[in-house]
Amino acid sequence: MFKKLLCVAAFIFGIQAHAQQFVINEIDSDSPSTDLLEFVEIKSQTPFASLNGYVLAFFNGNTTGSTALKIYYSLDLSGLTTDANGLVVIGNQAVSPTPSLIIPNSTIQNGPDAVAIYQGNIADYPQFTPASSTNLIHAIGHGNTASQPTELMQALGITTYAYENQFRQQTAHSIQRNNDGTYTAAMPTPGALNDGTGVVFNGVSISVDTENKNEGTTFPITFTTQQAAATDLSFTYSLTNNAFTAADYTADLNVTILAGTTSATKNVTILQDGVEEGDETLFIRFGNLPEGYIRMNDFIYINVVDMDFVVSNFGTPLNPTFGQVSPTYNSDYYASLNGLSGNELKLALQNIIANPDVVRKHSYGDVTEILKKADQNPLNSNDVWLLYSEAPRAKNLYQLGSVTTGFWNREHIFPQSRGSFENGTSTEFDGIDIWEPTDADDILAAHSDAHHIRAEAGNVNSSRGNKDFGPLDYNGIAGNQNSWKGDVARSLFYMAVRYNLLSLVNGNPDDVRDNHQMGDLATLLEWNTLDRADDFEMNRNNYIQTWQYNRNPFIDFPALADYIWGNRVGEVWNNNLSNNDFEALSFVMYPNPTTGNITISGIENGGIVQFYDLLGKQVATHKIEQSTTIPIAFESGVYLVKITSNNKTATQKLIVK
Repeated sequence: MFKKLLCVAAFIFGIQAHAQQFVINEIDSDSPSTDLLEFVEIKSQTPFASLNGYVLAFFNGNTTGSTALKIYYSLDLSGLTTDANGLVVIGNQAVSPTPSLIIPNSTIQNGPDAVAIYQGNIADYPQFTPASSTNLIHAIGHGNTASQPTELMQALGITTYAYENQFRQQTAHSIQRNNDGTYTAAMPTPGALNDGTGVVFNGVSISVDTENKNEGTTFPITFTTQQAAATDLSFTYSLTNNAFTAADYTADLNVTILAGTTSATKNVTILQDGVEEGDETLFIRFGNLPEGYIRMNDFIYINVVDMDFVVSNFGTPLNPTFGQVSPTYNSDYYASLNGLSGNELKLALQNIIANPDVVRKHSYGDVTEILKKADQNPLNSNDVWLLYSEAPRAKNLYQLGSVTTGFWNREHIFPQSRGSFENGTSTEFDGIDIWEPTDADDILAAHSDAHHIRAEAGNVNSSRGNKDFGPLDYNGIAGNQNSWKGDVARSLFYMAVRYNLLSLVNGNPDDVRDNHQMGDLATLLEWNTLDRADDFEMNRNNYIQTWQYNRNPFIDFPALADYIWGNRVGEVWNNNLSNNDFEALSFVMYPNPTTGNITISGIENGGIVQFYDLLGKQVATHKIEQSTTIPIAFESGVYLVKITSNNKTATQKLIVK
């Protein structure tokens, strides 16, 4: 009997000891600006403890709604091991030292909420799992105010709550565990014991210029230690990332920082392979560092500009051309519109662009791929053209995480929430051969209708939000040149005809969910006239038709808007279906590459030549005759040479050495 009691006591003691193995040692949920420095630090009783079989769970402290008192984010901690101080950090990529496990930016809510460590399988702790004390190892309530999530803490069976604004410095401070088990707010110390004791590691940093790198460029990467290396420090690093492989560069990936020194530099040369493959992204990462060293930063992206690209025979919206791109509809596509007016004209138009026997609905995942062609920068086939930003951005910089700056995403010109088509189609990429039928009552199809979705900078998309268009609401970013306004008007005209639920109204209706209206109609009609439909729009109309089997008729015939909403309502419409024979302008330019002058010939009636850098900025302009020599005084690089003559244009690349 004594032995049995002893065994039971030992078992209970083992559970208690095990339950104290890991604690939440520090959490920072509210960092400056857009929360790029969030982290949770876990501490073990003994160093080098494995976290296999443990889960980190973040709970919502709200008491109402479907997510109340439930997990909003969880992580499998398997594969992690605490360090010589018994610490492991889970956090955003910008946290320094680099966390052992990276989470997306702006993931951790500011509270009042809770964070918990469970023993178990990640499959048992998915999103929306209710709070429970079963298998709970340790948890604390946290927030940036003194208000506690009382019901959540009761559900978890805990009493500890701490908040970052304890000393009115909520974005500067983190919540840290004291040796007596209490918590206080102080300056963050990720990867170090909160009391300043313990093993001090020698941090290693990567220093590199992260600006875009052209193919053919050589650039240095410097690795630096905080303290001089006691003995030779040797480690490796890598550069590969998806399509960017070892065939794209030459570099020595082995680094040695000699004893008594603090740095070593390696040069990387990006190869110019002569293949048009689009811009790529290299990814600088440390290999394993020896014991006693830690990464102060890691996972550094650099965009590699593919110098082998195609230049279209038409201009950007900022420098538009007209008549270079022929529409691709059949001669009878708009035949049913002839002789109609008013509502009959609008209905006949809808019967064309929402024909359930013809028009196709694709997934929202497909739209990303559609935009890479439909919104391709005419000056560089490796870029998309950003609508409101009026500038190019590399196709490979599509936003996948929560950071918007520097990336592009999909902008709905008619906002999703106002049109009631949020999440209306799948986010999976299915391809052009997989589609569903659709009609004018299928409002969910608007979610993935590429005729009103454009490539845009992520931060600009966010700032536009759900606003109406016009001087009273959204009129573009500061300094914009209005090249997008006609595009927006014609997209909204299309939406108001394509979908029965949607309409355009005068004035500035409230930017509210499910109102199904957009304004200002009078402004949009004006924009349609001031910013003419150009070759860029016609090219995008042609390409989207290959997917959706419908067109935006207001690009083909901008005047239709006046017959349906404007000053020609009630007048009879007649099509003019004749297509011009679009001839391309050709010219000869030599030498190319050049170190000085160039000669342009083959322009019979003379014209204008304009030089642009790869950002679309005009750097020079000249009048030319049939043959003209021009001095080139630009910096080394690639430029676009655009010649206009007799209302026709053509563009070629020029390399200046």
